[in-house]
Amino acid sequence: MPQNVYELKQNLVGIGILWKYGYYDQARNADQTLQVQWNEKIYNFLEDTGIKFQINIHDNPIWVKAWYLNPETFNSAPMFLLSTDLPENDYVTQTITHRLYDGNVATKVAQFILLGVGGAKLMDEINFNPELYHLNEAHGLSAAFYLYRKFGNVEDVRKRLVFTTHTPEEAGNEKHDIYLCQKMSYFCGLDLDEVRKLTGIHDDLFNHSLAALRFAKLANGVSQLHGEVSRKMWGKYPDICEIKAITNAQNWRYWSDKQLYKAKLDGDDVWFDDRKRFLKKRAMDLVADQTGKLMDPDVLTIVWARRFAGYKRAELITLYHKRFEA
Repeated sequence: MPQNVYELKQNLVGIGILWKYGYYDQARNADQTLQVQWNEKIYNFLEDTGIKFQINIHDNPIWVKAWYLNPETFNSAPMFLLSTDLPENDYVTQTITHRLYDGNVATKVAQFILLGVGGAKLMDEINFNPELYHLNEAHGLSAAFYLYRKFGNVEDVRKRLVFTTHTPEEAGNEKHDIYLCQKMSYFCGLDLDEVRKLTGIHDDLFNHSLAALRFAKLANGVSQLHGEVSRKMWGKYPDICEIKAITNAQNWRYWSDKQLYKAKLDGDDVWFDDRKRFLKKRAMDLVADQTGKLMDPDVLTIVWARRFAGYKRAELITLYHKRFEA
């Protein structure tokens, strides 16, 4: 999406977290088993904005620093990336921005606060008043509570908030103990009675996606089918916003193999097939180098190119053999 924004010259700024280690790097042991490595990332292409500000996490003020990705660097949307890995913070606070998908629940909630509250406060720090705040998944939903405290009413929040859901299974949508969220300052100082009134969540598990669907004026899935699935999945809950569908896409100018696309545009099937086979063979050479397994490029090969989490249901590929026989 950032490349599409750049191409279309959209008036949009992205906000994310600057991960010190990120999602672990994968290497291999001598016996070819997976070796997990936490390597510090180097971001010498980012610009130091000099912007530092404080937000509350666990009722304590912590320092946040904003780094900037200039849109001309990678032909992307302009982006601010937030970090707590600062000498002004204690070590535990610094680790908030160390690891993506941190297994510690309190750290994960702290990351949600940093993204949501930190992102919304950054806009105030630079005196920018967005017409819309877009939540890509519900990780940044704490921004809604920040905006509620800022404007003093839910109507002003709702008219500014839109939400994209990517996960068509409830197990993949984050839920956390509501008392832990309150203890971590997720609700920006609101008491739980007011939180329950605002979100309609009355049990002890705070469903971030459900709250987002109730705060936002509009939501969308990321394909037409996903829009249908999302409407069925969330339709049993009252007071949610409309869920439309916007099909996810890649910017082919940025990601595609140029020769392959030229062959397609020229209608040259021979060139297209030859290029496709070359690219497949090159990918399989990499697999052979890393695993010692030789694969035939003339055989249909199905790969899993996503994070191998259980809720992503990789086993669905193997369930319907008749589809492959057709």
